[in-house]
Amino acid sequence: MKLYKITDENDRTRGSCQWGENITVETSGEGEMCGKGFTHWYRHPLLAVLFNPIHGKYNPKTMHLWEGKGIVIKDDGLKVGCKEAITINRVAIPKITTEQRVEFAIRCALSIYKNNEFEKWATAWLNGKDRSASAAWAAASATWAAASAAWAASAAARAAARAASAAASAASAAGSAAESAASAAGSAAWAASAAWAASAASAAWAEKQSKMFLKIIKDILRKARAK
Repeated sequence: MKLYKITDENDRTRGSCQWGENITVETSGEGEMCGKGFTHWYRHPLLAVLFNPIHGKYNPKTMHLWEGKGIVIKDDGLKVGCKEAITINRVAIPKITTEQRVEFAIRCALSIYKNNEFEKWATAWLNGKDRSASAAWAAASATWAAASAAWAASAAARAAARAASAAASAASAAGSAAESAASAAGSAAWAASAAWAASAASAAWAEKQSKMFLKIIKDILRKARAK
């Protein structure tokens, strides 16, 4: 299937793994997703760019985005793992603004975090009524206590939490209200993990989760183009 990968400016990934036009890399296909047994890919260019801040962490100013093909062996809802895959050609890197990343973080958090105060703040931010840093930090503070217990929760909630955290990480460089808003959304997503009751992760679940993230960012970009 068609997949996407981010590399550094020399077309390398971790461990100095070299990629380029029509280069195939084979791994063992054994072990954990983040180990040496798999190469890591994304189902869509937008997801590759959104999740780079918590995965490869490549420099946005110099990184390359590749289109390739591979057979997916593992899928955690954010990225996928392949035992054998090929990079075919470079493609343009989608542009996602800080504001769009923050909105993505907030909408990911809203998908799993059911809290009246947070929803009230998130709605005010999304409709432009209150995007102040003070309001965002207040929302973040209200959710961090619950977030501290989140890691033991289901895979579904953790995936949404990581998605929000990716947007928050990317927005942090902007500072001020944008950083505050993304932080609030990220902490809310982690808090929601503690209460999410979902089945164990499966291939079908992971693909569904990935589609949800893609729909959120596509809706955001579509709205921006319509303005």
